Amino acid sequence: MKKNDKHLGKYMVAHWQLYVMIALPLILLIIFSYVPMYGILLAFKDYKVTLGIWNSPWTSNHGLNNFIRFFNNYNFKECLRNTIVISLYSMVVSMPCSIILALSLNYAKNVKFKKAVQMISYCPYFISTIVFVGIINLMFDNRVGVIGKFLFEQLGINVLGKASLFPSLYVWTGVWQGIGFGAIIYIAALSGVDMQQHEAAIIDGATLLQRIWYVDLPAIMPTAVIMMILNMGSILNIGYEKILAMQNQNNIAMSEVISTYSYKVSLVSTFPDYPYATAIGLFQSLVGLLLIIITNKIADKLTGNGFL
Repeated sequence: MKKNDKHLGKYMVAHWQLYVMIALPLILLIIFSYVPMYGILLAFKDYKVTLGIWNSPWTSNHGLNNFIRFFNNYNFKECLRNTIVISLYSMVVSMPCSIILALSLNYAKNVKFKKAVQMISYCPYFISTIVFVGIINLMFDNRVGVIGKFLFEQLGINVLGKASLFPSLYVWTGVWQGIGFGAIIYIAALSGVDMQQHEAAIIDGATLLQRIWYVDLPAIMPTAVIMMILNMGSILNIGYEKILAMQNQNNIAMSEVISTYSYKVSLVSTFPDYPYATAIGLFQSLVGLLLIIITNKIADKLTGNGFL
């Protein structure tokens, strides 16, 4: 053991530049990712500002009172349902759309057309959330919106005020905003496909669709599986900014998700309940971790493309 320690010490001295390079990211990771974990204690505490987190008393029910309050809350089922519906809907729609765009661009012959499509599809991603929601409101307003006015006058549909349409409005506008950026990783995966496979397929008489099905899709399948596993981990952590900006009294039955509810009880409430909001966040994180592990195991068994 001592001999190994000496070898390790000599290696570190000889390659000290590498350890200096990694020191700053490691310190930042510890400060911003590990030190804040101390705040998780809030979820189990009856927090008193004057006492601090550590000295505040534990809640009743063995410290689980905040979780029990959340599970027994009158709109827990509604928030959980809306979160799962919107997340799964977004996952089922967004990933195939990004893959289709990547495949289409991969086979585009005209370089100028290809670059133009890439630029047009990437641009919406860099628009801020509030500005993007403002564009959505202008387009679907039933009085002045180009699309909204037509739908309201012809079909009597108020897109922004109909709760049942909120998931579709949220997901498909998200596809519009993120499809170009989401396709980047699949375009990169397609660039690694061996062209000899395509040449062999062409010689064997394979059509374009057959080449996509038997050559391109298997090549990007590992990437797609990894992306699916990562997305499953955030199924309950759907971003609240866009939903909160799109939310109104008419669609709140389908737009109230766990993230927006947690935000309201912790920061917007007249009497902020930080332990309660922390318990909600911890619940989301634990479910996300469990889903990542389960999805990874299933993906590994079925395709052999899991993380481990």
